[in-house]
Amino acid sequence: MGRTRHETFTCAAGCTVEATLNLIGGKWKGVILYRLLTEEVLRFNELRRLLPSITQRMLTNQLRELEKDGLVQRTIYPEVPPRVEYRLTDEGRTLEPVISALKAWGDRYVANRAD
Repeated sequence: MGRTRHETFTCAAGCTVEATLNLIGGKWKGVILYRLLTEEVLRFNELRRLLPSITQRMLTNQLRELEKDGLVQRTIYPEVPPRVEYRLTDEGRTLEPVISALKAWGDRYVANRAD
């Protein structure tokens, strides 16, 4: 069962948080965005190697959603075999402070839990 995606977010305060989480939420999207922020351009199999726990199907679905939402750009090169590269769009790059803040918070949390 797919999750409900809102077309507009014209509800009470906090809906913009929901909108953001709809775009980057879930187990893999934030990690994919982080990898594309740190690596600039990645091919599909490079992403698979960086995310060994993700299935091929899940990675494909997450990349398609990020592309549909305008955060990731997919470029297909007419070669044999075809080369496909993924990079952040300008809109996707605007998430850098958000992803960086999530990483910093996670680093602190993990370090404090280890004590």
